[in-house]
Amino acid sequence: MNNFVEELKWRGLLHDMMPGTEDLLNQKKVTGYIGFDPTADSLHIGSLVPILILMHFQRAGHKPVALVGGATGMIGDPSGKSKERNLLDENTLNRNVAAIKKQLAQFIDFEAQDNPAVLVNNYDWFKDISLIDFVRNIGKHISVNYMMAKDSVKKRLNPEHDDSAGMSFTEFTYQLFQGYDFLHLYREMDCQLQMGGSDQWGNMTTGTELIRRVEGGKAYALTVPLITKADGGKFGKTEQGNVWLSAKYTSPYKFYQFWINTTDEDAEKYIKIFTFLDKETIEKLIVEHKEAPHYRVLQKKLAEEVTRMVHGEEALQNAINASQILFGKTTADALKQLDEQTFLDVFEGVPQGEIDRSVLANGIDIATMLVESGFLKSGNEARRALKENSVSVNKEKVDAQKIVNQNDLINDKYILLQRGKKKYFLVRVV
Repeated sequence: MNNFVEELKWRGLLHDMMPGTEDLLNQKKVTGYIGFDPTADSLHIGSLVPILILMHFQRAGHKPVALVGGATGMIGDPSGKSKERNLLDENTLNRNVAAIKKQLAQFIDFEAQDNPAVLVNNYDWFKDISLIDFVRNIGKHISVNYMMAKDSVKKRLNPEHDDSAGMSFTEFTYQLFQGYDFLHLYREMDCQLQMGGSDQWGNMTTGTELIRRVEGGKAYALTVPLITKADGGKFGKTEQGNVWLSAKYTSPYKFYQFWINTTDEDAEKYIKIFTFLDKETIEKLIVEHKEAPHYRVLQKKLAEEVTRMVHGEEALQNAINASQILFGKTTADALKQLDEQTFLDVFEGVPQGEIDRSVLANGIDIATMLVESGFLKSGNEARRALKENSVSVNKEKVDAQKIVNQNDLINDKYILLQRGKKKYFLVRVV
């Protein structure tokens, strides 16, 4: 048994825990769970922290349970929310639950010999419980006063700035439902520990209280800090929105770029949180980075480790290769090896023009191409640029003799023009 709590502490991943939690974990193999909210058909990088907690938990010799909230997802967790969110229909929720189950299987081992992970959906036990049974058997054990004292409830009932805020009975009951999850897993799997973000403390302690009152048992809670950025911005958000774990929503290239663009201060914190590198390796990397910050050693290692873990080695190498296109030397062949989405991601925001496919059949001279595509304004400007030897087609320098044809196509539909080092133009062939 490895010391799970010590591992979390040095990584900056421990926020709070109930008295006796560390002793319990050091004495025996413990079953512990974390809940995942199926509000979308992919988790985002904010969910990476609870995923990593389950991975550390399993590596320490304990038994992890990942709970997907097919039932509680129909209600909506008020924790950390200022407004009630829209409820999803059952079909959407079922689709999301199936996708998240598949995603979680990438990270935690469901085939391990000694402590295989378990995946559960709380809809499986809630679907057969009537409202009357739930109120009689569960609701009577937790007083309204106890529920009202929770921060997640108090903040919503006493909004400081938002007159439209408040809390419906639906959301008010959420902590009872989550508490019952813990009770059910305690009964069925001897699950003694719930883990999650610090905003979940109120819901977790309702579960431990329910287990104490209904079963006379002892259960524990452990929370991890909510990840923040040094500048106070929200972690995991970009101008385009969430950074998702699914390549369908955030390409491996953009995912890699998110980590590579981390500030020095954040990279020093994140490399402990989001990788499994040991303490000695991380300390060496931090020293190396401080000696030559312009090499961005921490950011590169962080981006490498996390992208490999989420998307695999091949996707990582593609992302690294794509990253070098704008900032390093590359070839037309390297460009043509990029898949279309990565290619478009690399050149996102670059001005674009169109040219008819038919003109490429017999080839078009480069000076005409520069003008007809809309990249340069006139023949004179095109000839001047060519004379200066500043024009590239697909990152390779060309002269006035260059004839552009179908062999120059990237993904059978793009040609990349360039003047100088930084002025790019993307021609879409239609």
